[in-house]
Amino acid sequence: MDMLENFIDGKFIATSHHLDSFCPATGKVYLRVPDSGAEEVELAVRAAKAAFQSWSLTAPSERSLYLNKIASAIESRLQEFAEAESRDQGKPVWLAKTVDIPRACYNFRFFASAILHTLDVSSYQPEFGVTNYTSRTPVGVAGLISPWNLPLYLLTFKIAPALAAGCTVICKPSEMTSLTTHMMAEVMREVGLPPGVCNVVYGTGPRAGEAIVRHPEVKVISFTGSTAVGRHIQEVSAPFVKKLSLELGGKNAGLVFNDVDLKKCLPIMVRSSFSNQGEICLTTSRIYVQEGIYEKFVERYVELTRAIKVGDPEDPTNTMGALISKEHLAKVKGYVALAREEGCSVLCGEGVEQLELPTKNQGGYFMRPTVITNVRDDSRLIKEEIFGPVTCILPFKTEEEVIKRANDIQYGLCACVWTENVGTAHRVAQSMEVGTVWVNCWMVRDLNMPFGGCKMSGVGREGFKDSLEFYTEAKTVCIKH
Repeated sequence: MDMLENFIDGKFIATSHHLDSFCPATGKVYLRVPDSGAEEVELAVRAAKAAFQSWSLTAPSERSLYLNKIASAIESRLQEFAEAESRDQGKPVWLAKTVDIPRACYNFRFFASAILHTLDVSSYQPEFGVTNYTSRTPVGVAGLISPWNLPLYLLTFKIAPALAAGCTVICKPSEMTSLTTHMMAEVMREVGLPPGVCNVVYGTGPRAGEAIVRHPEVKVISFTGSTAVGRHIQEVSAPFVKKLSLELGGKNAGLVFNDVDLKKCLPIMVRSSFSNQGEICLTTSRIYVQEGIYEKFVERYVELTRAIKVGDPEDPTNTMGALISKEHLAKVKGYVALAREEGCSVLCGEGVEQLELPTKNQGGYFMRPTVITNVRDDSRLIKEEIFGPVTCILPFKTEEEVIKRANDIQYGLCACVWTENVGTAHRVAQSMEVGTVWVNCWMVRDLNMPFGGCKMSGVGREGFKDSLEFYTEAKTVCIKH
């Protein structure tokens, strides 16, 4: 059985304690991951702090070159990375190959270019005989903590801008999905990234993550994960006044108006609910449909959902793979059980259709995509993040009503609006209390645009301008002449 090692100061370092990592598609242990704590984090901080002295002074053009080399090296092993991501996370191999790994490469390439096209600000004040200008300097050591749902995709969205800005980093991927991070560390060593610039410490949040967040020499924390953990990070980091970027939970609404073209809308809405087994913070798990098309929408939505193939992630004909763990599967199924207790209608999926799996996948964490109607607005099904293949569909009458209902929740990450009326699109988009609104589309991302949530979905934004500003400090210089 393979055993991963921490990557510190350009070297792979063994640890004495390990955690079992399960393959979601089989339910079997296939990998052992370091169970790191404060001692390992201290080694990584020392290495990162030492490397910062030279890396922060490295020319942007040279840092850009390293990022491009990393992207090309990962891309040259696309199939290998995709298979590893699928085996570790449970998603279909084809999805990892077409989305996750290419996006990881793009993250490196985007910020490799972005750092070459940043401009400082200057102003001339003749009445005082002075010129002002700004400069940006890297903050220092950055702590990057990423989740299990899009492992390499989301971690590289943090690593790339941090390294581009001149920071050195300590990364902690989820202990459930550490394999592709290990492979990325191999790539970094192969392309000659200076030792200590990027360090990887594996382990759990309470041990490794806590040590990173509490360390006084880690100046910034970028975290993607649950709202509960995000609040804890705010509390324990407060005495150090650290810069925080927290991308937290979501309970995202889709608003579908009577004038929509259902042929365009339905396939995308189904994908927005069940892509990656519904394990994406941006999934649409509450769909509000205007009364004039509600019955027709539900009928066709259920038809498309029933057509989704669930099974072996290695089978390219399967749309959905396995959920991340036995415990998470039980949690998601628990919400379906709650729906039945509350008298909701479970139209398809869990408990309705039988799931047939190959022999090798019988112990895996699979469930069919599930659609629920007749749900009360105050139900936990509507208020809580399920983070799995479960979607609720509710009718509405008016624009004002649906905006109020959609916003009546603690989260504010994203929303989808479907209408052919440009006035409706603009009014509703401006009224939604979220960080991103997609109109007649979903999951279309431009890294030039800010990404993040409001309310309990987090603080801060990520993207070209926002990420580079987060990993640097602005300094104003005023010169009298």
